[in-house]
Amino acid sequence: MKQDEANPISATAPTLGGRALASQRWAHLVFLHWRVDAARVAPLLPPGLVPDEYDGSSWVGLIPFVLDRATVLSSPPIPYFGTFVEVNVRLYAVDSRGRRGVVFVSLEASRLAAVLTARAVFSLPYVWSRTRLSIDSGEYRYSSTRHGDRTKHTAIVARPGSALVVHDALADFLTARWALFTSIRGRTVHLRNHHEPWRLYSAALLSLDDTLLAAAGFAGLAQRVPDSVLYSPGVTTWFGRDA
Repeated sequence: MKQDEANPISATAPTLGGRALASQRWAHLVFLHWRVDAARVAPLLPPGLVPDEYDGSSWVGLIPFVLDRATVLSSPPIPYFGTFVEVNVRLYAVDSRGRRGVVFVSLEASRLAAVLTARAVFSLPYVWSRTRLSIDSGEYRYSSTRHGDRTKHTAIVARPGSALVVHDALADFLTARWALFTSIRGRTVHLRNHHEPWRLYSAALLSLDDTLLAAAGFAGLAQRVPDSVLYSPGVTTWFGRDA
């Protein structure tokens, strides 16, 4: 697959095929992204995928947010187990059909039941961690520490700005992702999602103390200033099949 043969990036999600199988609300997202050479990303992708690139680079994201109001098959929102702070490290890939998607290297979450379910059903690399968000004087303070391995942690302090980000090709590349790829029993699977277009704002990273990026295979990245910092108040997301 050549990069120029991939499906075009669109800020508007394509429709799902049939009824949604599950939904979640994602709130208070901070998108931190760094440029990296595609050769560093390729070995971490499931079989059949190649790194997705923008402006000659592949990209690594460190993204904290609040996940809540989780539902399954039109159920009411799941209390407690369906609400937690998540921090993920993610990459961007393209398959042989030109479909773009996210590949998660790690996902930190504080609800053990959610961690075990996601690992068992979707083979997603969730890790049980102590995750938190506090908001004070306009500063968003996210933290995560893995249970059983306190050396794997992150502490992110960011301040959302007031400038709305529109018609920004890089922002769309990094956030307008309507699928994830995962490997289930040795087979690379494409799982779709759908939500309203992101409402994105500029943001400032005030401090970062992180070892998750190094644990994911990107030593030294956390010591660099991110190449993109964005904030979104959030969206409600539905999961299902391709149309």
